[in-house]
Amino acid sequence: MITSDQEKKWTMRERVLAVMDGKLPDHLPFIDRIEIWYKGMQARGTMPEAYAGMSLNAVHKAVGIGREKFSIPYALKLRGVEMRILFEGDMIYRTKDPDVRYFPAQYAPEEIPRDRPGTSIVEYQTPVGSVSVSYVFAESMISLCGMEPYLTTHLIKESDDYHIIEYILEHAEYVPLYEEFAAEEKAVGSHGFVVPCIHRIPFQQALLEYLGEMSLFQALYDSRDALDRLIHLLDRQMVEILNRLGETSLPYIEFGDNLDGMMTNPDLFRQYCIPQYQKYTGILHAQGKKAGSHTDGNLKPLVDLMSETGLDVCESFTPQPLTELSFEDAWAAWRNGPLIWGGIPSDLLEERTEQKVFEEFVDNLLNTVGCNPIIIGVGDMVLDNNLIERVKYIADRIEAHPLK
Repeated sequence: MITSDQEKKWTMRERVLAVMDGKLPDHLPFIDRIEIWYKGMQARGTMPEAYAGMSLNAVHKAVGIGREKFSIPYALKLRGVEMRILFEGDMIYRTKDPDVRYFPAQYAPEEIPRDRPGTSIVEYQTPVGSVSVSYVFAESMISLCGMEPYLTTHLIKESDDYHIIEYILEHAEYVPLYEEFAAEEKAVGSHGFVVPCIHRIPFQQALLEYLGEMSLFQALYDSRDALDRLIHLLDRQMVEILNRLGETSLPYIEFGDNLDGMMTNPDLFRQYCIPQYQKYTGILHAQGKKAGSHTDGNLKPLVDLMSETGLDVCESFTPQPLTELSFEDAWAAWRNGPLIWGGIPSDLLEERTEQKVFEEFVDNLLNTVGCNPIIIGVGDMVLDNNLIERVKYIADRIEAHPLK
């Protein structure tokens, strides 16, 4: 049971921070992203009349769901690198020593078009050679406002690419973006929470950004020394980033890992991820910060291992029926941590799901939780085919849920 302080009116940000600290706010926090829903309604002219003309912040308040936003409080300056972006073969962007937020591929560079379909290639040219990644933005994605271009090729395609990557990593410099981050927090306001979502841990970077699933598994057998060297350099960079974040008063830091136990299987998780998490959470805890991970994939193979990581939060936790792991099993396994942020699968908000089934899920979740800490959200986010009335229903049920 967490301690109670019922004398004040809490903002959503205060609720989030209180639950992270093991304290009891006036109500459980309910917070997530509805930006794709909002932009989709706007683009198709189908915004419900009750929210017509409202800003995104205003819709969040009217519905009763806090606004979650991801942002990174630093960039990496790639010294000695020329960055080029080609769209359908034409160069649309070129710069030297670029400042990049999520190198190389967690999010596509903002210069890549998102208003028309096509293939973009991002090249990184160095004195020792060049590497590239490519993205596709399909015609069908244009109507899905807020969708990111889809990564189609990874940075490492052949053995010589490792040497080029080493040059880039060894010359990269940390660039603080603390003022920009503070401005985003001000814009989101107290009804929201800006998540400092930083790079993935090194193994997840190697898997999802540098190599891809099949190439990484091949490298484990054919290029183990080169792979371990890459992970070592990424680990060294991560330690530097975390130490620099000690300059800030940010209470929470999140790794953008997109964990899925079907790709990062238990053996790999034990060998690579648990030691990395333990090291990084130790650094953050020594700074007085909480540590979390973006865990929107299937965690059933990893459910009994997550408590060994030192993570305080599993954010965007997505249970059945979207993944194989039930909410009840995760709740039972993580009673002593990590904290769940999420818990509502987005498909329950679709019209094809019966209202009775949806309401029963929400009731069972709240009955299971009782007066224990959780940050309730929609895994992974509220989509543009979701019913906003159901989001409001969840918000109303949480406000009526007693914490005594």
